[in-house]
Amino acid sequence: MRLAALQMRAVPGDRDANLARIERAARDAAGRGASLLIAPELAVTGYGAGDAVRALAEPADGDAVARLRAASLDTGIAILAGFAEAADGSVWNSAVFVSGDAAPVVYRKSHLYGDYEKSLFRPAAPSAVVIDHAGTRLGILICYDVEFPENVRRLAQAGCALVAVPTALPVSDHDAFIAQSMVPVRAFENQIFVAYVNHCGADERFAYAGLSTIAAPDGGILASADREDEELLIAEIDPSAYAASAAQNTYLRDLTL
Repeated sequence: MRLAALQMRAVPGDRDANLARIERAARDAAGRGASLLIAPELAVTGYGAGDAVRALAEPADGDAVARLRAASLDTGIAILAGFAEAADGSVWNSAVFVSGDAAPVVYRKSHLYGDYEKSLFRPAAPSAVVIDHAGTRLGILICYDVEFPENVRRLAQAGCALVAVPTALPVSDHDAFIAQSMVPVRAFENQIFVAYVNHCGADERFAYAGLSTIAAPDGGILASADREDEELLIAEIDPSAYAASAAQNTYLRDLTL
């Protein structure tokens, strides 16, 4: 499977502009042979939109997801994008997977980061949301979720070959460690692919680290972005190419509880 990852400079509070950016990326990704496009955490609303995030929250059958589904139908590729979900009397930091006219699949973030997120969203119980797409089983996490190894291990044990992680990693003194060291380690210790897809640039609340990374089961980096610029990363997700690594690094088989 060929994967596309959009490192994106979202416009806070401008749903239409952000959806248009994702739609353009979907057309670009399809033209480059990808079957899946991943956009960042809260890509639809912009991560730093503050209270506007809650105002823009929609159910999974709302207009924003309908527009993503239309883009998927138009381009022929699946799309995974972060959005603010209104459901069950709460607002959730969610990601939605759409593929043509199939029913959308939603994952809700379980580990909220910092007072900002905790003031806006309800945390979900940890879960394994798993999708079979283009011959590859993929699981979904959002940003801070991936920093807890149990979350990635849960998906690996569910048979996922790829974990897709829309994120909003801010600039910090440890941002490069997370994107360029922790994420490849998560891939290696589970012998899976991890696609960590960030924002770039800054808004009035946050500066984003960029550094989107697609890591392979052997811990190698298949594609990465710089700190500042929008970029569409492309990578081949082929577990058979890493059979030797899986044979040598048998963590899942040797795991004892």
